[in-house]
Amino acid sequence: MNDKREATNRSTPEIDPVTLEILRNQLESVATEMGHVLIRGAYSPNIKERQDCSTALFDASGRMIAQAEHIPVHLGAMPDAVDIVLQKDPKPGDVFIVNDPFAGGTHLPDITLVSTIAPTDEVIGFAVSRAHHADVGGSAPGSMPPGAQEIYEEGLRLPAVRLVDGGDPNEAIYELIRANVRTPDEREADLR
Repeated sequence: MNDKREATNRSTPEIDPVTLEILRNQLESVATEMGHVLIRGAYSPNIKERQDCSTALFDASGRMIAQAEHIPVHLGAMPDAVDIVLQKDPKPGDVFIVNDPFAGGTHLPDITLVSTIAPTDEVIGFAVSRAHHADVGGSAPGSMPPGAQEIYEEGLRLPAVRLVDGGDPNEAIYELIRANVRTPDEREADLR
């Protein structure tokens, strides 16, 4: 287990049950609203119409503190993505992108964005969204070729990298993604 997570568990103060229930409901409503915003603002039919996406909130040590009721497999794998991002020394204003199933992802079309929450100069948590994108390149449209023998045939594999660095979009990553998909405008619009 993450040493930072263990240390945080030992120092968590007691919270009375009423306050805990109020906080739980408020945080879950934030995660749910994140999902609604993602769906309403999406360009891809997979996200907008099929609602193949999930959202959650994590604390600074990577513990999931609230999730919306979306896709269970997305939510079950999200902590792995956050753990990978924690190893990258996230700073305020950073947004990491990852879809690598060997490093926090589920399968290549499920792109995860891990955004830091930092109202001051300290990261206090993460807002995380995972959405199934219609195409991430590969040998066939839809990025799920039935005869694929290797992951490379499925599309672009993204390790956890900064899509936004300290509030500034990393245009090189956007350019890399656009160059490797069949619908670059839709991919970029959904990611932004």
